[in-house]
Amino acid sequence: MSTTRRALPRRLPTAAALLLSAATAAALLPTAALAAEPDTVTSHAGATTPQERNRIDAYWTADRMKLAGAMVPENTPVPADDNTPDDPRPLAPSTPDPGAVWTHGGAVNRSVGRLFFTFSDGYDGSCTATVVTGANRSTLVTAAHCLRGVGAPTADGTWTHNVYFVPGYRNGTKPLGGFSIKSMATSSRWDADRNGTSSSDVAAAGFDTGVLVGNPSPDGRRLADVTGNQRIAFSDPVDAEFVHAFGYPKDRLNDPAAQYAGSRMIHCAGPNRQSPKAPLLWGESCNMGHGASGGPHLARFDTRTGSGTVVGVTTTTDELVGGQPGTLYATRFGDSAHRLYDWAQAR
Repeated sequence: MSTTRRALPRRLPTAAALLLSAATAAALLPTAALAAEPDTVTSHAGATTPQERNRIDAYWTADRMKLAGAMVPENTPVPADDNTPDDPRPLAPSTPDPGAVWTHGGAVNRSVGRLFFTFSDGYDGSCTATVVTGANRSTLVTAAHCLRGVGAPTADGTWTHNVYFVPGYRNGTKPLGGFSIKSMATSSRWDADRNGTSSSDVAAAGFDTGVLVGNPSPDGRRLADVTGNQRIAFSDPVDAEFVHAFGYPKDRLNDPAAQYAGSRMIHCAGPNRQSPKAPLLWGESCNMGHGASGGPHLARFDTRTGSGTVVGVTTTTDELVGGQPGTLYATRFGDSAHRLYDWAQAR
């Protein structure tokens, strides 16, 4: 077993963590070159044969899922289970929450899950994704940077592999099974790094949305028929609207300050506010980090039923785009996300 520390590729952030790097945080406003780029759909095929679907399902064992995102999986211990007891009582409405295990059940426990994938160098990572309403009953939303890095979409290593959604993931288990991905898409703004435009620029300009179309379950049921779904909206943010965020953050296991191991879904809630450096990003008080990328930000969330309306997906934190300390920012859904969503409905 190797003890050599190897770094994950930098085309995608470590363990598909939050998109923006500290080195590029100062250059956040979209450039004129970026504004001139077309915004169309760039898609990529996933598992399209029964053999490939079966291979991916077998690949994601309990230990592999638990270790996804580890910097040195060869010598990282499998994290212990999180056995925080469930609480069947609904959370009181409009209760601020900077980050805690979601113990209150409801629809969000089925429609939100951990999204696993493999980088081009063979290391595994994870993000968060959500099943949303749609004509195909198979549509997921996440962050674009969980699916690919900025660059030519045909280039080797641009897209992640072995993409796999586990709704309601908990302590290495697949409570509702696991779903390989039929196809996925991002905005064409991610297609190439031209004229000095970086992934930070693309994200700050509001294009860090990815969509996926899940394959059916082994017994032929469509994704949403198994998991249910959350509503989705493409609307302008409302200042100070109370928003709930969910995700599967995973801290580096060798970090003495580590708080999360990706074992359970974490919840945050509070009034949303605009980033001072990237005005198209809006966020709430939340201490989630790596692995929470792509997680839903839900408006009009009913804490009794666990249902709400997804208005954006987690992109980055205040350390990179300013604002009050401890803020988790979302790419809000607008025309670009709507275009991706419409594309998915035809698949």
